[in-house]
Amino acid sequence: MTIELVRELLDDQRPDLADLPLSPFAHGWDNETFALGDRLLVRVPRRLASVELLTHEQRWLSTVARNLRVRVPVPVFVGRPAPSFAYPWSIVPRLNGTVLAKIPLRQRGPAVEGLAEVMTVLHRPAPDDAPSNPFRGVPLAQRQQVVHARLVEHPEWGAGLVERWLEWSSAPPYPGRPVWLHGDPHPLNLLVDGAGRLSAVLDWGDLTAGDPASDLASGWLAFAADDRQRFLHRCGINGSYDPAVFTRAKAWTLALASAFAASDDPALAPIARHALAELTASG
Repeated sequence: MTIELVRELLDDQRPDLADLPLSPFAHGWDNETFALGDRLLVRVPRRLASVELLTHEQRWLSTVARNLRVRVPVPVFVGRPAPSFAYPWSIVPRLNGTVLAKIPLRQRGPAVEGLAEVMTVLHRPAPDDAPSNPFRGVPLAQRQQVVHARLVEHPEWGAGLVERWLEWSSAPPYPGRPVWLHGDPHPLNLLVDGAGRLSAVLDWGDLTAGDPASDLASGWLAFAADDRQRFLHRCGINGSYDPAVFTRAKAWTLALASAFAASDDPALAPIARHALAELTASG
């Protein structure tokens, strides 16, 4: 995807925006993102497998974001496939803030309350036609084989992690109706304001419905131990989660962190190292 091709799409479908400055902004696993002026971004799928994720955002994000008190990049324009580009694409607002992953672990405490509120507000029953996702929110038994094999292959990630995976993934399964999930709330997808408070949640391509424990893995991915305990406490105050949710959350953390570590993505590597170290230290 090039600037010239994005400009062509804009000329054809949003000529009123086509004269704004356009520049590369972010290169993700699933999307190329371009800054369009000072207030907008153009998100373009990099491959066919990414199209479904983008269309989930286009279809559902306005509904899911309705009750959240942080900013969410709800698409302001849904682009059509074109002769020069076969996939749909989006224009979304550019949300300012600092990526939580860029803040030292011991300084992330101000984001705890906001993220806990996002989780408890988001985790409400989803409709039957909510997007499915085989990698998030599903029963842990469905992830058993692949995660076990990954951990066996990489003993250097931490002593005892295979045993912990077997223990945590054997927790009682989620007993409730599937709830809305962000799907990927790691610290690269969280923005904070100048005071360190959560201000926005990005990248909703993995949006799905299922076990909330999948999202609660964010506690281990994003925070040091003391802040994580506050996060889990805040999440559990209203009593909406089942008793085994935090045990399953540790299993989900191990599933996600091991996938991040295996990806060789330099941006995800420090998140994986932190979470795996925290889990190794767990009792």
